[in-house]
This record gives sequence, structure tokens and C-alpha cells, in this order.
Amino acid sequence: MPQFEFATAGRIIFGEGAVREAPAAARRMGSRALIVGGRSTERTVPLASALESAALTTVQVQVVGEPTVDLIRRLAETAHSEHCDVVIAIGGGSAIDTGKAIAALLTNREDPLEYLEVIGRGRPLEHASAPFIAIPTTAGTGSEVTRNAVLGAPEQRVKASLRSELMLPRLAIVDPSLTISTPRAVSASAGLDALTQLIEPYVSPRANRYTDALCADAIPRAASALPRVCDQRENLAARTEMSWASLCGGLALANSGLGAVHGLAAPLGGMFDAPHGAICAALLPHVIAANICALRSRKPDAPALVRYEQVARMLTGRPQASPEDGVSWLAELCRRLDIPPLSRYGVQQCDISEIAARAAKASSMKANPIVLLPAEVEDIVSAGI
Repeated sequence: MPQFEFATAGRIIFGEGAVREAPAAARRMGSRALIVGGRSTERTVPLASALESAALTTVQVQVVGEPTVDLIRRLAETAHSEHCDVVIAIGGGSAIDTGKAIAALLTNREDPLEYLEVIGRGRPLEHASAPFIAIPTTAGTGSEVTRNAVLGAPEQRVKASLRSELMLPRLAIVDPSLTISTPRAVSASAGLDALTQLIEPYVSPRANRYTDALCADAIPRAASALPRVCDQRENLAARTEMSWASLCGGLALANSGLGAVHGLAAPLGGMFDAPHGAICAALLPHVIAANICALRSRKPDAPALVRYEQVARMLTGRPQASPEDGVSWLAELCRRLDIPPLSRYGVQQCDISEIAARAAKASSMKANPIVLLPAEVEDIVSAGI
């Protein structure tokens, strides 16, 4: 067995009603909480009330859209000036990444660009983040158990990560009942992001037995539950399965890496106003098809081909399914869930070469099961348009 490391949130609470654990947990971590929420205050107001009943002072901020470097810079200063000593994010991946970055900058006081990958100096954090509690309200990113926060830099038309093992949340509270109000389109794109984050670590050269066990359990669960959460909004059993799949995907990607779907999603998300989950959903079948073709051509004995066959059997439930059957199943699922093409977000054929060139520099590309040729990457983007 090769050596591996597995790191995650200090504590995970999973299950319906788990959000009720937040006030007591936060009270043990601090006395003045910054609450980071999404566009709606539907979740933050009750949480603030519960925290205040537990004798915590609260300061609330909202995140509209995906976080940017400038937003993090401002909100970190707000948290510092308000003397917040614990950060709680409740919302989708954007809110959680925002809270994670703020918690890191509360104790590491340099400008975010000092620590950011790609567009910054990439200096390591020196101090553990302020206590951070992550409470997801969507089933997709798994950000509640990862060690990075993805931030947009509109001026450079790119997204970059603030990344450190010191950023792992102190507590992740995964309450599937919080996802019931998620709109169908968001459930679909977030769910396909979760599925991507199970498949990519499973076929990654960095996979280990721990992440394999998580992915092998969660992939068939997600395959069964995702259509149901989209067709039956209040199906709590299906929501619970998708929350579990999202959590497992976060655990897996943080410890085994991702692949070309996310390698392409990074530049696409920076260049176009497109949600991360929607980009991943539009790319997933095409990336897997390209990987399988490249492996058959250049590495026919690669273990990843066996992995793709196993994935296909998990997705389809058919013991004789081929890797290509898995691609067909995913393409049909995307059609059923009305996943829009990349052209919906303004991506055109003339953008393909720049997207491919930027993707080649993305860290996620390093964990793809095979190095894709520039022409293969361009063909993936073209297929997604």
C-alpha cells in the first residue's frame, strides 16, 4: 500500500436537524461570530437568532455571486474591525469559500495576493485560521471539508485558490434538510459537480484506499439520487444521499486531487460569468470521453481504464458496462437534467485556444489520469459549446 495522507475538517456532524448543533459548538469557539450567508437571508436570520440565544454576538454579511479577491479583502477587514473570533458560513460553495478565506485572513494579516496561487505570490499561511464552521445548503462542492477557497480575479479573468491545510474547517455541519429549497437547476448543476468530484479522484493517479472507499460508496448513490432530487424537490431521502455524495466528494478531492473537468473549469469560470457547477456539468461527459480515448490510444494498460469501467458499472448498475457506456449514461443524464451548453454563458469557438492554454497551467490538470494533448483539450471545449 503506498503512503498517503488524509486530512479533513476537525469534526463532521451529518444528518437531518444537525444545524441545531451550531450554537453550542460556536460558543465553545468564540463569543463574536461573523455569519457569512448567500443572497437570501432565509438561513442566516434564524441562525443569528439561535447564536444570540446562546450568548454570542453576531455580525452578518452576504455573498452575491462567487467570491472575488476584492470582496475577501473587504470582508476580512470587516471581520477584523468587528473583533470577530469565529466565522460561520451557511450557504452554497461561494458562501463557504468566502467564510474559509475570511477565517484564514483573520489570523494571517497580509493582503490575499500574498497567499494566492497563480496570480499572487503563493506564500504559505503561517497561522491556523480562526475557528470556522461550514454549513452547506447545497449538495455539490464539498467545500465544507476542503482546504482551499476559490477566488475570482476579474481584472485577470481568472480564478485562483487560497490553499493550506491550516484552512480546514474546525467543524462541518451537513444537514440535508437545508438543501430542500434548492432550485432544480442548481440541484442539477451542483449534483453533477458532486458526481464529478467523486469520479475524478477515483481515476486520479493520486487515489488511495481511503478515498476509493468513499467514492465507490457515493458514486452509485449519487447516480440514483440526483434525478430524484431534481424531479422531486422535497424528497428528503434523495437529498440525504446527495448531501452524503457531496461530502464524500469533498473528502476525496481534498486528498486525491481532481482532473481535467476542474482544470478547464478554472479558466472558464474566470473568463465568463458562469457558475462553477454548470461548467463542470457541461464538461463532464466530454472530458471522460477524451480521457478514455487518449488512454486507449497511448496507455492501453493504464489502471485508469479499469477505473473508468468500474465507474460505468456504478453509474449504470450493469455489471458488463464498458467505460464508453458510462460516458453515454452521463450524457443522457445531462440531457434529462437540462444542462445548458457553455455557449449559454458566452463561450464561443474563437475562445477555445485561450481556454485550453490557460487550462494547461491549472493545478487540477496534474491529477488527470493522462496528460491530454492541446488539440484534445480544445476538442473537449468545442464539444461543450
